[in-house]
Amino acid sequence: MCELYSKPDTLALRGKHIGPSCKVFFAADPIKIVRAQRQYMFDEKDEQYLDCINNVAHEVVKATLQQMELLNTNSRFLHDNIVEYAKRLSETLPEKLSVCYFTNSGSEANDLALRLARQFRGHQDVITLDHAYHGHLSSLIEISPYKFQKGKDVKKEFVHVAPAPDIYRGKYREDHANPANAYADEVKKIIEEAHNSGRKIAAFIAESMQSCGGQIIPPAGYFQKVAEYVHEAGGVFIADEVQVGFGRVGKHFWSFQMHGEDFVPDIVTMGKPMGNGHPMACVVTTEEIAEAFSSCGMEYFNTYGGNPVSCAVGLAVLDIIENEDLQGNATRVGNYLTELLNKQKAKHTLIGDIRGIGLFIGIDLVKDHQKRTPATAEAQHIIYKMKEKRVLLSADGPHRNVLKIKPPMCFTEEDAKFMVDQLDEILTVLEEAIGAKAESVTSENAPSKTKMLKETHLGLLSDSTADSKENSSRKRNGVYTDKHSLLSKRLKT
Repeated sequence: MCELYSKPDTLALRGKHIGPSCKVFFAADPIKIVRAQRQYMFDEKDEQYLDCINNVAHEVVKATLQQMELLNTNSRFLHDNIVEYAKRLSETLPEKLSVCYFTNSGSEANDLALRLARQFRGHQDVITLDHAYHGHLSSLIEISPYKFQKGKDVKKEFVHVAPAPDIYRGKYREDHANPANAYADEVKKIIEEAHNSGRKIAAFIAESMQSCGGQIIPPAGYFQKVAEYVHEAGGVFIADEVQVGFGRVGKHFWSFQMHGEDFVPDIVTMGKPMGNGHPMACVVTTEEIAEAFSSCGMEYFNTYGGNPVSCAVGLAVLDIIENEDLQGNATRVGNYLTELLNKQKAKHTLIGDIRGIGLFIGIDLVKDHQKRTPATAEAQHIIYKMKEKRVLLSADGPHRNVLKIKPPMCFTEEDAKFMVDQLDEILTVLEEAIGAKAESVTSENAPSKTKMLKETHLGLLSDSTADSKENSSRKRNGVYTDKHSLLSKRLKT
C-alpha cells in the first residue's frame, strides 16, 4: 500500500488545490481509500469497508494493461477495438439502436444526446423530470432540476419539468386507479401548453430508474405513453442509463427493458459501470437520427472517446458480466436483500417504503407513516453510524431521506445480510431513544411533545452531521450538508 501523504496532509492539500465545490463523501469525517478489491474498500489503516454505493466497479485491470502496453491513440485512426466493442454493445440493445458515439463521461454522452435530438427535427425544447440529474455540463444543469432548483440558476424557457413518476410520495400514488397514465398525461399537458406558446419539443429525457430523485421506479406503462405523446410532438425519447445500465436490474441488461418489448427509446446514454471506473461512456441511437446529425455538415469527433484502451476495458466488462453471471447475481442477491429489508420495514417505524429492482434499491425513511413525512436528519445519522460499522451508504431524493443501495455487482448474500444486520441495530437504537423520549414527554407535558421530540432528534443527530465549513449545496452521490443548515432544515419539518 502506498501513501504519499498522511490523511491530515491529504485533506489540507485537497483544501488548498481542489475546487471547494468538489465535495467528498462523509465530509465530517471523510474516508481515505488506498485500495479496493471487488465489493470491499480499504483505508490507510487497512480497515475494510463494505461498499454499497459504488456502482462503477467491475474488474478489468489485465485487459487495460495489455492494451496500454501495445497502443493508445486518437480514435480517428482505424482500430478493431472500437468496432468490435460497438458491435457487441449493440447486440445487447433492441435492433434499431445500432449506431454508437463514444465519449469519456456520462455528462458528455447526455450533452451529445441533446445535440442529436435537437438536430433531428430542428426542435429546441426539452421535457425533464422533477428532481432529475443528468450531468455537470452547462447544457445538462439546465435540464437538471436537482441542480438548478437548489442553486441560483433559473429554469430556462425551453425546459419543461414534469412530475417524477413517484407512486409513494408523488402526485399520483399507489392507490390511484392508473398512476402510469396520470403521470404520462402530465407530460401530454406540458406538450400541449408548449405548442400553444409556439414552442416545439425536441426530447423527453429520463433516467430509466430515477436515482437522485430517490430511487424511483416508474409505474408499468408510463414510458410507453410518454413516448407516444413525445413522438406525436416530433420529439425523441432519451433514456439515461448512466447509473442504472449494464445488468444492474438483473433480469435485463438495460433498465428500460423492464418496461416491455413494446418500449424502445430513440437514444440511450450510458457511462459509469461501462468502464469499471475507467472514463468511458457512449450514446447509442438509430440510423435515422444519426443520419440527421451527420447532415448538419458539422463533423463530430472525440479524441479519446472510444480509444483502443477504453474499448479493451469495455470488452472486458462485457466478458465479466457474462462469465460471472452478474445479471443472475443481481437478481438473486437483489431479491434476497429486498426480502430482508421488507422484514425490517415490518419491524421499524422509520422505514416507510422499500423499492427497487435487482441491485438498485431505495429505503424511504419517514417520521410518520400516514403523512409520509421525510426523515431527513435521521437518514444522515444512519449513514454516519453505518460508516462506523464499516458499511458505506448514501442518501438522496428531494428530501435526502432515501438510503440508496447500488453496490458493485459482485455483492453477495452474505454482504446483504451483514449490511441489513448493521442497519437493524442502528434503527433499533435510534427508535428506542426517540420512543423513550416521546413517552417521557407525553407523561410529563403532552402539549410540548412536538418541541421536545425535535430537541431529542437534534441531540441524537448532532454528532453525525458535517462541520460548519461545509456548504449546503446538494450533490449527486450523498455529500451531506453542514450542521447548522441541516439542523435549521430539521426544525422546519
